[in-house]
Amino acid sequence: MDNRVPGGAGDDRLALRPIDRLVMDLASDRARANPRRRFLLRYHEFPDLLQRMVNAVEPESYARPHRHANPPKVELFVVLRGSALVVRFDDAGAILEALPLAAGGPVHGVEIPPGAWHSVVALESGTVFFEVKDGPYDAATDKEFAAWAPAEDDIAALGYLAELRQRLHVSALADAIAEADLDEDLP
Repeated sequence: MDNRVPGGAGDDRLALRPIDRLVMDLASDRARANPRRRFLLRYHEFPDLLQRMVNAVEPESYARPHRHANPPKVELFVVLRGSALVVRFDDAGAILEALPLAAGGPVHGVEIPPGAWHSVVALESGTVFFEVKDGPYDAATDKEFAAWAPAEDDIAALGYLAELRQRLHVSALADAIAEADLDEDLP
């Protein structure tokens, strides 16, 4: 399945490519249909020095904790729709920080320094990020996965995600964010 953002008008390489509801809906639809429960649409080519993508993540998605250390790469997430937690871990897997991000704020995004162990946990269905990361993309060196966390295809991954969500009090946090969104709609 192609994960490039649909191009602009015809063969015009300089056509503007918006980040709009159609792109977010396309990414979300593909995430819901994907067994990994996430999907990204690339605005970049792999050799580009700056990777840019729309990344849709569903609450059931397990993104194995990882870091971008060799080569060191900065990563940036900005929530366009929905809400999520960005979690930072120490070298043994203990949670150091869990920053809630929401399209409605108060925190919309986060920059993750090179070498920081991290993961993302979506708090609501339809969550979409704009993600930026140093390039170029090379699958062999893009990320280092944490040895203390199960691989995505390991049967233990679902249990790890459930335990992580419990330790982070995700249900209560998701309810609080939903309630805040409802309050914003009141006159």
